[in-house]
Amino acid sequence: MVLGELGGSITRALQAMSNATIIDEDVLNECLKQITRALLQHDVHIKLVHNLQTNIKNIVNLHELAAGHNKRKIIQQAIFNELCKMLDPGKPSFTPKKGKPSVVMFVGLQGSGKTTSCTKYAYHHQKKGWKPALVCADTFRAGAFDQLKQNATKANIPFYGSYTESDPLKIAVEGVETFKKENCDLIIVDTSGRHKQQKDLFEEMRQVAEATKPDLVIFVMDSSIGQAAFDQAEAFKESVAVGAVIVTKMDGHAKGGGALSAVAATKSPVIYIGTGEHMDDFEVFDVKPFVSRLLGMGDWSGLMNKIQEVVPMDQQPEHLQKLSEGTFTLRIMYEQFHYMLKLGPVSKVLSMLPGLNAELMTKGQEKESQAKIKRYMTMMDSMTNEELDSTNPKLMSESRIMRIARGSGRLVRDVMDMLEEYKKLTKPMSKMKGLKIPKKGEMSSLSRNTNVQQLSRALPPGMLQQIGGMGGLQNLMKQLGSSKDMMGMFGGGDN
Repeated sequence: MVLGELGGSITRALQAMSNATIIDEDVLNECLKQITRALLQHDVHIKLVHNLQTNIKNIVNLHELAAGHNKRKIIQQAIFNELCKMLDPGKPSFTPKKGKPSVVMFVGLQGSGKTTSCTKYAYHHQKKGWKPALVCADTFRAGAFDQLKQNATKANIPFYGSYTESDPLKIAVEGVETFKKENCDLIIVDTSGRHKQQKDLFEEMRQVAEATKPDLVIFVMDSSIGQAAFDQAEAFKESVAVGAVIVTKMDGHAKGGGALSAVAATKSPVIYIGTGEHMDDFEVFDVKPFVSRLLGMGDWSGLMNKIQEVVPMDQQPEHLQKLSEGTFTLRIMYEQFHYMLKLGPVSKVLSMLPGLNAELMTKGQEKESQAKIKRYMTMMDSMTNEELDSTNPKLMSESRIMRIARGSGRLVRDVMDMLEEYKKLTKPMSKMKGLKIPKKGEMSSLSRNTNVQQLSRALPPGMLQQIGGMGGLQNLMKQLGSSKDMMGMFGGGDN
């Protein structure tokens, strides 16, 4: 994922500092030097990097710290706070209200994913009860209206545009008026993509803004734009009142830091990030959890919210109960795969665990892993209930394997691979036997009831080491059972 490499570099710098016997000026300077280098290599604007370094040195005065102060913790907290400030202008963006018509205008560079983001934004609010509508005021790019029309139709969102009218101002005004009459409460205007050298298009953008009087102007920024991001974002801010930023293509391996520089240039918050091509690949951006994941500190609250979305709270004890009985069937493996896919990209889940980050899994590995899981599930869809629920390895005869292969359209060796994977998973899962499971409504007591020794045996050795051994695992279980958010690990996260 974008910034996974940056997060890994910063995490290593902090880890090197933590491993030092004594925290002195040399150790602090080396840590800041590594972080500075990482930020610059990932296209964060040099002015922002310089400010961050200066501010941290002003905050962390090692000579004035009294004996007994945890210098590591103070330095880590200062780095966390400064990164948050870089991404948080300190003011919220306009929030539309249901039932009251709001006009939101999208602007950005050509090819930034603006039209797709318009539809994702509309779809996101539609699911939450808004009545959105889309207006295509992009008459500059060939096929812009077709793209918006196709996306809107797929999402079942009303749209307005024209194949014959070439005046974007007229289309924008007519579209907004049309949807206000239809009582739409979120009218989204998509404009032509442009860059700061195109003065005529910038003038057109100003005119559209003056005519439609948007409640919010959203600047859409491609995460791969690089160092040019700051200047481009600043040019847009000087032309129209940019009030929020959406960063797109955050699922790739672009450096990404340039896009974050756009926040400082526009002095507007990032409100959403695009993480893929699908309509649901669109996430609310929250500064503190994002920086927390970037520093390898995890995001327990985000992870628990994800898990609760995937597995309803009343079903979680029941699901864990199956594992505690020591039997691991193909049906249970199928359910585990189903939940894994619903949680989203593995790299993102890893980044939510303290001590781990998205850098552990490359994009190629992740795609291959998800494709393999889907293949396995397709094969299991061709199994009988007896086969799915059996714990007898001899049940899978040659004739059954051939039938499953034919039914799923896979090769016999594919079915054999899936059964081999099942055998591999059976061993660690059997070590969960005897795990004490909380009753419904008592998930917060998980850390008290869980035998950490049992859980450690079920984890792959590499992951246990990444977490920090048994001590790290115990700390994770405490966090899991705590109602506080994970920033409690660093003594709070207030800026």
